[in-house]
Amino acid sequence: MPNEKILEEAGQINDTILQERRTLHQNPETGFDLENTVSFVKKELSDMGITPADCGKKGITAIIGGKKHGKVFMLRADMDALPIEEQSDVDFASKNGKMHACGHDMHTAMLLGAARLLKSHEDEINGTVKLMFQPAEEIFEGSQNMINSGLLENPNVDAALMIHVMAGMPFPAGTVVISAPGVSAPAADYFEIKVVGKGCHGSMPNTGVDPLTAAAHILINLQEIHARELAMGERAVLTIGTMNAGTASNVIPDTVTMGGSIRTFDEETRTFIKTRITEIAEMTASAFRAKAEVTFGSGCPTLVNDKNLSECAEKYVKELLGKDRAFSVAELNAMGGGGNSSKSAGSEDFAYVSHKVPSIMLALAAGQPEKGYCYPQHHPMVKFDESVLSVGSAVYAYTAMRWLEESAK
Repeated sequence: MPNEKILEEAGQINDTILQERRTLHQNPETGFDLENTVSFVKKELSDMGITPADCGKKGITAIIGGKKHGKVFMLRADMDALPIEEQSDVDFASKNGKMHACGHDMHTAMLLGAARLLKSHEDEINGTVKLMFQPAEEIFEGSQNMINSGLLENPNVDAALMIHVMAGMPFPAGTVVISAPGVSAPAADYFEIKVVGKGCHGSMPNTGVDPLTAAAHILINLQEIHARELAMGERAVLTIGTMNAGTASNVIPDTVTMGGSIRTFDEETRTFIKTRITEIAEMTASAFRAKAEVTFGSGCPTLVNDKNLSECAEKYVKELLGKDRAFSVAELNAMGGGGNSSKSAGSEDFAYVSHKVPSIMLALAAGQPEKGYCYPQHHPMVKFDESVLSVGSAVYAYTAMRWLEESAK
């Protein structure tokens, strides 16, 4: 399929993609509670003549192609929003206390656009394109749930691609950055530390066991992991984001609950930090006559980009958009625009897919700060440049078709 043709056709359906994005943006839902979103996506697919299938808790898959023998290439979009009250000034802002502050509405609309393009060229597809519409990315549970429900089977997926729009990038809207081979996003883990003491009146602390004092020392002691127990090259971030206890200023409470998160770029460091959090919390609490219990909740592993797929994606996206609108991380580093790093600080639960099949993540610039897109992802005032929607759809469709074409040779 000629690259000029796919871009032209994507432009022709831009109004449809735009309207779908705004509908999703005005009606955000979170986690696995995506009843209206799932119904909307299914209807749009069905109206295209594509049969959607349920996958796990609120996941959707669909198949396009398969008329010619070949491999299976999967395209992924996430559908969930965040529990954030929107404060942007767009005419189609959400009013329900939730917000697509990470751009997942853009992803879903772009993949629906790609589905239209692929369906219109279905007879040309050298194999099969599988669509993955995913719930619960923000809580790192949707991808794993879909995998456990057979996402990568029937037909078996050979390679996978995701696109993430990025606000506040210093590149013209529609510029694509192709991840370098290896890890591009860290593993994430959430944890809770419950410190148990013995409550008493504030005037008689000697009659109780103060869990707040123990918790305060645990908070400080955890910082020693990064400062004294990790080598210079072991990048990691440990954050305590919540500490809740008590209801009265003159009463020492029975318990304190602390919540935190970890970001790590390799599994050994990840395991080490989790072990040390438990040891430090328990031993520090014991020193103050209290007890601590550490529990780890949802999380995801590192996102790993396949070397061959990274090279292929760079080739295809440059064919489609030109060398001035598509860059590898190595090129950006050479130009001084990549921060000399191929790694993002944000985690991404597409990582689960990347540990099962060759995968690649692309970043799509969707708003330059100097053009008024000043706020980052997850901010209540973030806005995304909608001019990139048709570009994203074209990149999805063209990359899948070109990879399948070359894999069939």
